[in-house]
Amino acid sequence: MRLSRYFLPVLKENPAEAQIVSHRLMLRAGMIKQQAAGIYSWLPLGFKVLKRIEQIVHEEQIRAGHIPLLMPTLQSADLWRESGRYDAYGPEMLRFKDRHDREMLYGPTNEEMITDIFRAHVSSYKELPLTLYHVQWKFRDEVRPRFGVMRGREFYMKDGYSFDLTKEDALHAYNRHMVSYLRTYERMGLTAIPMRADSGPIGGDNTHEFLVLAQTGESEVFYDAKVPELKLGDREVDYDDRAAVAAICEEFTTLYARTDETHDEAVFNQIPEERRCVGRGIEVGQIFYFGTKYSEAMGATVSTPDGTRVPVEMGSHGIGVSRLLGALIEANHDDKGIIWPEGVTPFHCGIVNLKQGDAATDLACEGLYKALVAKGLEPLYDDREERAGAKFATMDLIGLPWRITVGPRGLANGVVELTSRRTGESEELSAEIAVARITEIYAGK
Repeated sequence: MRLSRYFLPVLKENPAEAQIVSHRLMLRAGMIKQQAAGIYSWLPLGFKVLKRIEQIVHEEQIRAGHIPLLMPTLQSADLWRESGRYDAYGPEMLRFKDRHDREMLYGPTNEEMITDIFRAHVSSYKELPLTLYHVQWKFRDEVRPRFGVMRGREFYMKDGYSFDLTKEDALHAYNRHMVSYLRTYERMGLTAIPMRADSGPIGGDNTHEFLVLAQTGESEVFYDAKVPELKLGDREVDYDDRAAVAAICEEFTTLYARTDETHDEAVFNQIPEERRCVGRGIEVGQIFYFGTKYSEAMGATVSTPDGTRVPVEMGSHGIGVSRLLGALIEANHDDKGIIWPEGVTPFHCGIVNLKQGDAATDLACEGLYKALVAKGLEPLYDDREERAGAKFATMDLIGLPWRITVGPRGLANGVVELTSRRTGESEELSAEIAVARITEIYAGK
């Protein structure tokens, strides 16, 4: 993409309404525009990152054997009355009537709707296990929406629902989701710690939240200092191998890590004092096992091998896709702007032309641009008639991991400058080697 043809409405000044780093930088980098309290338009740069995150989520869900579908944003109140949650959910639910006076709601979550789909089409244990998921907009009418996309009213979320014959099967689905989530976050360059949490209005006894450590997090968290060091890395995972999946979950949940709702001071104090950590975290996902809470209430049963019918065992599993974008910025920024991890960057690298209009410089930039595109990469070429300082400031603000700078002086020596946004280190290379280096960095991401 050529920046002269792109829509990137960056701001020079910090917006007064932005209270935290991610909100401020998303507004300054032209990623979002507020349309109402807690409701945002996603401008092209923000939308690109949102779709990068969503793609990683899809890839890891499908790798774990989960099946995508798409449910509507609007739901009938009748389904929620069947489960008993319509009156119990609270004022966060946006309720309204359509032109035929039917009671409707803008979905805050989808347990009822997915249970309705399941009971209409699945009747035998032979069709289990089954996990269906979608990525869809949700709405919760927060009393005080704040912090930009971190605490908005409308948000983009992956929610998945597992259906199993037995509790043992359902707990394997729970473990499978935990491992797939760990891999998802690591691919984005995030350390998200699974912490024993409270189930809230979803229900159930087994639940873990995934939290990214950050000073701006809304949750107080208590954890062993060794927990953030745990990594899946390049381990291959066979999601059908129950013992292997359970072993990974045990590895990541044995050490103490809890939110304030489930914190146990007596257990925490058994950890050596130098390893006791108290901080704040941003919730970016949560998994639940809640058994037959919805299937019993809504008649979602399956036949068993002996011919009897039993309520199906269920769980729900969510990742905050739009919230993740804010969490990524909170964890990856400096005083100049955003620093995107390679896995989620909107463009793979930036190209800065230091002397627009100079024939040799223009030609070299065009050659770099076309060479990167030919390698399947997306560069952002700053071809504007702007001073060099303004171009560098824009690149630093929007946070592309790599920048190739091209100017007459370097070209006279046969080199361009490759700069890492994260470290600030620069290296002079030939254009061909710079393209090869960028291609190598993104291989497999």
